[in-house]
Amino acid sequence: MENRGWLQIFLTTCKQALCLSSFCFTFIFSISDRMALFSQLGNYRNFGLLVMRAGLGAMMVIHGLPKLMGGPETWEKLGHAMSNLHITAFPAFWGFMCALTEAVGGLFCVLGLWFRLVSILMTITMVVAAVSHYSAGEGITGAVHAIELAFAFFGLIFLGPGVYSVDKG
Repeated sequence: MENRGWLQIFLTTCKQALCLSSFCFTFIFSISDRMALFSQLGNYRNFGLLVMRAGLGAMMVIHGLPKLMGGPETWEKLGHAMSNLHITAFPAFWGFMCALTEAVGGLFCVLGLWFRLVSILMTITMVVAAVSHYSAGEGITGAVHAIELAFAFFGLIFLGPGVYSVDKG
């Protein structure tokens, strides 16, 4: 008797799953007829670049400004990340360059000023940050944010700032 109850539940669940999958396929095929809506989004490429620049740049300013304002002690700590690349000279200088790249580079990113140069510097900074997090024993989960940003800025090197920028592409 009890086995029959489980069989009934199983069959009902299978029936519901089939109905749901049928609904999903119907929904997907009806949406494909309306995909023309998405094809028009390519006309807003420059607006998309502006949104990406503004978002990434603002977050980098927020992230880098405390480092820049932290002074030589903070810069020295940041600069020790370069030791993971076997560069041990002038850690305060490297830390200052990291903070300057994140804070001022973030502002330039928002404005689209010297955009490709800023994107190259941000990519390098994020690669060093990723190596630093990974070497500190945080693993890939500790480095993933820097890796994501490195890929984003690397891609933006090729895309350029778009027309809504000081550089104008």
